[in-house]
Amino acid sequence: MLTSLQNEHVKHVVALHKRKTRKDYGEFLIEGWRFIEEAIRREAEIRQIYVCPEKEKGYWSSLYSVLRERKIPILEVDERVLRKMSETEEPQGILAVVGLKSLSWKDLEVDSKTVLLIVDGIQDPGNLGTILRTALAAGVQQVCLTTGTVDLYNPKVLRSTMGTVFSLQVLTDCSPEQVIEFAQSKGLKVLTGDIEGEPFYETQFDLPLALVVGNEGNGPSEVFRSPELTRVTLPMSHEVESLNVAIATGIILYEIARRKGL
Repeated sequence: MLTSLQNEHVKHVVALHKRKTRKDYGEFLIEGWRFIEEAIRREAEIRQIYVCPEKEKGYWSSLYSVLRERKIPILEVDERVLRKMSETEEPQGILAVVGLKSLSWKDLEVDSKTVLLIVDGIQDPGNLGTILRTALAAGVQQVCLTTGTVDLYNPKVLRSTMGTVFSLQVLTDCSPEQVIEFAQSKGLKVLTGDIEGEPFYETQFDLPLALVVGNEGNGPSEVFRSPELTRVTLPMSHEVESLNVAIATGIILYEIARRKGL
């Protein structure tokens, strides 16, 4: 059992709390029994498991069997070490180191039914996580995050995805110009969610398409407000100015899914 706070395992896990270290090592952390079960179910690249026997749940034996079958290293730690490693105030008793997916534009496959989601400058981790979870539920599997968007592997983002992040292809640090160039090269119609757009009930959601959703306060980047692109908005009543970006994204994605027969 690991009991020393100075152990190299502990130092490495703590270092992964920082975005730069996650990028340098190509690894990130996930915590909690349900999250790790989802990671296993969705075949994430789990490189190391840390578990505290004092906090083991009743279903640890079945989870342990799966981990051993997949030859995933397991290391027991005491509660003090677990708290040092964890990014939560009350750690559940288990955490894992997972390998990052390294994707490029070539990994995004476009066909006649593609809906590519572009997340442009979203800052709130909860919003990004909810958007990603909703996107997968609505049938979207490919997502681009523009430069300036909150880190995909921020712990709050990951928790908000509820494990669905492992079933998505997410390309990060994209510039708006790169997005437009890719969309045009693949014949994607670009739609931008914008308060000044046309009512989305009147919009032709011709597939394949790319949907852009923008920053909570400032909306999408100017590149995505080009007159050449279609801007769409949700009609508001009772003088409501806007909706939370995650809610608005969900409404539009499900309308697209409804029209294409999800």
